[in-house]
Amino acid sequence: MHTYTKSLIAIFTLTAAATSVNAALPDPGMQIQQGRTALVVTDPQNDFLSPKGVAWGVVGKSVQANNTVEHIETLFKAAKGNQIPVFVSPHYYYPHDHGWKFEGALEKLMHKIGMFDRKGPLNIEGFEGSGADWLARYKPYINDGHTTVTSPHKVYGPETNDLVLQLRKQGIDKVILAGMSANLCTESHMRELMEQGFEVAVVSDATAAAQVEEGDGYAAALVNFRYIANAVWTTQEAKRAMQGK
Repeated sequence: MHTYTKSLIAIFTLTAAATSVNAALPDPGMQIQQGRTALVVTDPQNDFLSPKGVAWGVVGKSVQANNTVEHIETLFKAAKGNQIPVFVSPHYYYPHDHGWKFEGALEKLMHKIGMFDRKGPLNIEGFEGSGADWLARYKPYINDGHTTVTSPHKVYGPETNDLVLQLRKQGIDKVILAGMSANLCTESHMRELMEQGFEVAVVSDATAAAQVEEGDGYAAALVNFRYIANAVWTTQEAKRAMQGK
């Protein structure tokens, strides 16, 4: 049996167990409240989500299997249509970041393949359409003058950017979380936001992850989403919640 198929079976088994009468884990849920709830999207960028992106070879199958690109757009539309503020936490690397003296496994890979590379923090030469740029179909939502784009996170979590500050300054304490990639930036954002006292609902099919010899990142993330988040929603569940249904 294919490793990905076995991973999916394991996920479905966990989900079924978690929703049974005798589930070991409760389902706290999260109630959306106008003025206190925001959509946060991590790394909606070409290098993850475009077939031309440098990471497509390892994340592409997961992105396609989850309809991740379409689902993220559905969330953008739902948030914008229901006065839910949107925050984007991007990933950029500048030339000085390539001078780091040590790196974790994925950091080393991202730097090697030029993932999210920009000329500099104040230099947008070559940025348009690059791997660090937004996926084109998301630009109308992100560049509408009403979306908060934070400073870049540098490894995986928002500890290195101003996302938490921006959320707090807008009175947000509930987050609908989506974006790339599931077991890295998305999970790291979930963990830090939970530690910072936010309620977090993760949208499980509006993310995806690498499938490599060492393991299926998406399967790993789903388990941790269920263990840690206040809620784990599908895109349609998140859309209905934003619509007040």
